[in-house]
Amino acid sequence: MAEPPGAPHRTTGSTLLHPLSGLLGIPLDQINFVACQLFALLAAFWFRIYLGPGHASSAVRHAFATLFGIYFAVFCFGWYSIHLFVLVMMNYGIMNMASIPNIHRYSFVVAMGYLTLCHISRIYIFHYGILTTDFSGPLMIITQKITTLACQLHDGIGRQAEELTAEQNRLAVKTRPSLLEYLSYLLNFMSIIAGPCSNYKDYIAFIEGRHVHMKLLEVNWKQKGYDRLPDPSPTGAVMYKLCITLVSLILFLTLTKNFPMAYIIDNEFLDKTPFLSRLGYLYVVTQAAKPKYYFAWTLGKSDYIIYFCR
Repeated sequence: MAEPPGAPHRTTGSTLLHPLSGLLGIPLDQINFVACQLFALLAAFWFRIYLGPGHASSAVRHAFATLFGIYFAVFCFGWYSIHLFVLVMMNYGIMNMASIPNIHRYSFVVAMGYLTLCHISRIYIFHYGILTTDFSGPLMIITQKITTLACQLHDGIGRQAEELTAEQNRLAVKTRPSLLEYLSYLLNFMSIIAGPCSNYKDYIAFIEGRHVHMKLLEVNWKQKGYDRLPDPSPTGAVMYKLCITLVSLILFLTLTKNFPMAYIIDNEFLDKTPFLSRLGYLYVVTQAAKPKYYFAWTLGKSDYIIYFCR
């Protein structure tokens, strides 16, 4: 995560936190990413307390989640975030114009095709030289959601119930989402930066306040001694996830400092180090990079736990 002294902290996103980036010696795009994830964690409590289903309509909850998600994308990626919005709107057009028997095919081809072109352009055309911000992570999350929703819509409208498995029946979407529902599902601030990828029906049930009831119906809550549907608390699960993120961050910073990735392209390393030693070092540095992803994904799940435990 750390850069050499004097390295430029470049990003297409916000430069508001540039002083903090310089102080810590951490690239600005990574500072922006962590700041958005932590702010989303705080916003989750506000969303839970003041915009719960009993305090706000589904439309307001959808709009809040969407607008905050768009702001986070622009804050982190600047004009690169246009790729996210272009892909979302292209597939909204497909979802409304394509025939149901082909909706999942067209959605998959367009979403995966656009994602592939972005990867190719970054690697082979720009050679990773278009600043340091990497928007491919959110783009991959949105691609997963687009294809998931398209397949579930195809199951719900284009196939008979007896043709589906129990899980497919449970997740099948019977009507095409409105524009607000579609944007909220794909761009909501709880998952736009680092996921996770949720199912559309589960997300809509959460927005409408039906998700806890749906889950508790599966466990015969009356037989468990409850006289009413209990309100689950996210505190324990969130604290556990935050401990994992902290450990992951410490491991990443420690390991990458002792085993820098940049060393693998050093001339001395390439010319004088035996092949097996180079292979071993390459393995070590790739393992050292893993905690960065564990940090991002676990922090993203912490947001989700707060939202969904209502």
